[in-house]
Amino acid sequence: MLEGKTVTVVGVGPGLGREIATVAARDGASVMIAARSAEKLDTIATGIDPDGRQVAAFAADITDPQSCLDLMAAAVARFGSLDAVVVVAALDTVLGGLRDSSPDDWRKALEVNVIGTINVVRAAVEPLSAGGGAIVLIGSQSMLLPSPAVPQIAYAASKGALLSATYHLAQELGPDGIRVNMVVPTWMWGPPVELYVDWQSSARGVERHEIVSELTAGMPLGEIPADEEVADAVVFLCSDRSRMITGQSLLVNAGELMR
Repeated sequence: MLEGKTVTVVGVGPGLGREIATVAARDGASVMIAARSAEKLDTIATGIDPDGRQVAAFAADITDPQSCLDLMAAAVARFGSLDAVVVVAALDTVLGGLRDSSPDDWRKALEVNVIGTINVVRAAVEPLSAGGGAIVLIGSQSMLLPSPAVPQIAYAASKGALLSATYHLAQELGPDGIRVNMVVPTWMWGPPVELYVDWQSSARGVERHEIVSELTAGMPLGEIPADEEVADAVVFLCSDRSRMITGQSLLVNAGELMR
């Protein structure tokens, strides 16, 4: 699906970012992975591509515009072009509702999740314009459906702002051959959610499957989407199979919210 293409994945850690890089490489892409920690990146890159021919790593900070420019330049220098950029990087640890969050919490969420993402997009426009390509942003179902179990008003609002930006970016960058879309997950079965399930199981003295059943109660498919299943949707939007899709948000949520 991605043979001959270069994909840069920004925000690669032990969860969704790693799975997107893995699926992109599986489907034939050359992949530049980025995050702030160079040591962790090198470990992930080696895990995906032991011989280092298909996957490279670059330490970058999305809150630094120059760092984002350097990342895109590194991807082009290593692989010869840039065809798709996926922005996974986000500050998702700001918890609480209105009464539990401070103005500083909101500033941090907006600084990383909105301004940081736009730094990445701005840096990607010139190399993507050379041959057209795709930008895929990662939203959160919390921006559409608040979770009573885990209130995240500042985080959700920042992701809602990115959804609005998606529409404007798709309109502006379309003439350059650049498509802009958003994938919107619900709970994703991967390391962070597994930790949450273990924590709730221990704190409440119940079996893990009971916590999972609570999380999936509103999902018609009855199963938490796995990180790699969300990654499959992202890679589809990076590929030419979605050539006429832009300005869209794709829910990957087992039917929990239907729009």
